[in-house]
Amino acid sequence: MTLAKYISDLLYRYECVIIPNFGGFITNTISAKVNHFTHTFYAPSKELTFNSHLKNNDGLLANYISTCQNISYEKALSFIDQELDDWKTTLAYDELELENIGSLNLTKEGIMVFEPNSSVNYLTSSFGLSSYVSPAVKRITYKEKVRELETIAPVIPTEENKRKTPAFIKYAATAAIIFALGTVGWNQYNKIEYNNLVAKTELEQQRVDKSIQEATFVIENPLPAITLNVTKETQNYHIVAGAFREPANAEKKLQQLITKGFKARILGVNKWNLTQVSYGSFDSRNEAINTLNKIKRTESKDAWLLVKAY
Repeated sequence: MTLAKYISDLLYRYECVIIPNFGGFITNTISAKVNHFTHTFYAPSKELTFNSHLKNNDGLLANYISTCQNISYEKALSFIDQELDDWKTTLAYDELELENIGSLNLTKEGIMVFEPNSSVNYLTSSFGLSSYVSPAVKRITYKEKVRELETIAPVIPTEENKRKTPAFIKYAATAAIIFALGTVGWNQYNKIEYNNLVAKTELEQQRVDKSIQEATFVIENPLPAITLNVTKETQNYHIVAGAFREPANAEKKLQQLITKGFKARILGVNKWNLTQVSYGSFDSRNEAINTLNKIKRTESKDAWLLVKAY
């Protein structure tokens, strides 16, 4: 099973799939649309794009490969690296075709250009729905036919038809007038009752407000004032150790870091619904950067700095 196949599987369930040290594929839901020139109707779908700046490993792809192949997380990362080597070799001289995803090209300036596969719809709610072509409704043609028929056989009202009005039409008109008058009277009555109720409510509220304003509250033996000096902590610099789809994996990573002596903690869930775990949080940016460089040398090269208030 190729790396592209694993990515394609995840795109049906997640809005973003990141390939570590390469880029990320992002899906955006678009509504149903119609082409007025070809009279073609298209079902709702997911528009697929590629962002070469999303390179940090969020653990989603590696965990999925690890589960499918029943291998360790480290072996899954190694599998991804091997596939990426083949991708980069192909991009150096040719177009890279990814099954059910699209094609990638590398320009002379080193910019990655992505062309999505338009035949695949990653929106599961539209599964099985295909485009539909409907013939145009030719209203003008029908109007012309009606005019021709009226020309051939015009309908001419006679004096007898003008004089005779069916009895049931007269009765229906009379009933409609009586019903309309009754409805207007009932609505007017309800409006008057509602206004009276509002006026009574406002009067009662004014009485209550006046009583509250005239009341005097006396507190004997008041407590002395207490002054507290509180220093607000603004630890906005966090060194991220990883982001996990499963909360249990995040908790496991947290315990590992605490065992190693780090002041680790869980930062919460990001916009991709991944639980982030940090080595530690700092008030000073310089202290955070120095600690990050040390962790990259001794612990993990994938660690990165997140600046955010929690």
